[in-house]
Amino acid sequence: MTDKYDIDVLIVGAGPTGSTLAADLLRRGVGVQLIDKAAHSFKGSRAKGIQPRTQEVLEDLGVLKEAHAEGGAYPLMGIHVGPLTVPFRMQKQKKVTADVPYPNVLLLPQYRTDAILHRLLERNGLNIAFNTEIISFEQDDSGVTTTLSSGEKIRSKYLIGADGGSSTVRKAASIRFIGETNEADRMLIIDGTINGLSRNRWHVWPRTHGKQVAACPLPHTNQFQVMIRLTPDESVNLDDTALATMFDTLTGLHLQDITWTSVFRPNVRLAEHYRSGRVFLAGDAAHVHTPAGAQGLNTGIQDAYNLSWKLGQVIKGAPETLLDSYEAERQPIAAQVLKLSSELYAEIEQKSLSGLKRGDEERQLGISYYGGSLAPTNSSATKTLRVGDRAPDAPCNGPEDLTRLFELYQGPHFTLLAFGANAINTLSTLNWPSAGAELRCYAVGNGMGVDDNHIADTTGKLSSIYGIAGDTLMLIRPDGYIGSIITDDWLATFNNIAKRFTI
Repeated sequence: MTDKYDIDVLIVGAGPTGSTLAADLLRRGVGVQLIDKAAHSFKGSRAKGIQPRTQEVLEDLGVLKEAHAEGGAYPLMGIHVGPLTVPFRMQKQKKVTADVPYPNVLLLPQYRTDAILHRLLERNGLNIAFNTEIISFEQDDSGVTTTLSSGEKIRSKYLIGADGGSSTVRKAASIRFIGETNEADRMLIIDGTINGLSRNRWHVWPRTHGKQVAACPLPHTNQFQVMIRLTPDESVNLDDTALATMFDTLTGLHLQDITWTSVFRPNVRLAEHYRSGRVFLAGDAAHVHTPAGAQGLNTGIQDAYNLSWKLGQVIKGAPETLLDSYEAERQPIAAQVLKLSSELYAEIEQKSLSGLKRGDEERQLGISYYGGSLAPTNSSATKTLRVGDRAPDAPCNGPEDLTRLFELYQGPHFTLLAFGANAINTLSTLNWPSAGAELRCYAVGNGMGVDDNHIADTTGKLSSIYGIAGDTLMLIRPDGYIGSIITDDWLATFNNIAKRFTI
């Protein structure tokens, strides 16, 4: 008997993680339902830093121009010490290079990130079901039956919990959330306007009346995101007038027109598993940590980006074991993020300026899945890249006037680059299933013409960035990581690699 499904994938939580997952699944032809217990989309600034790697994800989804238009660069910090304001740069501004087109963090309030992704979902025909909670679910070998607060029962092939740190899905799946919550450590966050405060600085008062206070201007608004470190056991009145009085006492400035407030507790927790049968966790449902370093939202979006193409492939017939690589690849990344953010937060607690500094690790461009089940250590490598590494951008002349590899990679497909005559001659002999993600193959050369199957490396930068020293086939996964590097035994090696990803 054939199982009947209402939908392929039910996603719980319409924040950045759940919305990214839904958007990527939709373009793979996967049926998606997205629910959220809130009455409407998120209204606060909360997570406001979009790291370079996440900007690359947004470009692939086709919404980076919107993000850049609605966001802005991080301003220079201004450290207030008595009557003085000392300029301080949190992160050195990087220059655009051929391999890294978006080298700097983007300041974008979370409500705008959510809105951009929600508009993308609407354009693709998906309406988010707000005011809808998950009550319970039961799973078997072929699917998951979920009961919603409306009384409706949804039968899906997979259930995804992207429903935050207090995830109902994680709890119902009995997955342990290992770590700690310091109830005495709290941060008050407020979105509002501040009279008389310049908007060309991220203002920080490291020691004012025994508190740490900061105010970051939000781009294209007259608002600031205000952060006030609360003392242990301090009671706080969230009434607008009381908050304005507190801010005036601490800074001598007038806070008004408050639109959002939150008391944040920096949990540091990691899910013991990201998968239980046909149920998966992503984003804050799988990992929560301190706000230091602008890592949480970014890690969640990249969870979704990793999981979505694998779900799409398995739903279209690829081996179920492909889904095991999701936890194997993403959980170690989250563990490292927790470690990094905790170290930065500890330095901030000690009132050390080093805790405010940001470097290359926070940009998340160096994340690699090398050594995992899809990128074994005995794989071939080039002079610069290993299997599992991020596939960098590079200039090229391509079909339809494309000028960059990232334009070539954009979309839900796999990409195969062939360097050298032997590798290029192999392309016509390769087989790839018609079901699931398409494989697009390109011969790379200096003097050849450009068409649907050829791209030109006229500057030589592409081959240099990719470290090509001889005939090579390079397979790029749909999430922009290197799936395979083949330098000999072309056909047999390619067929073995393809079995990992396809039917």
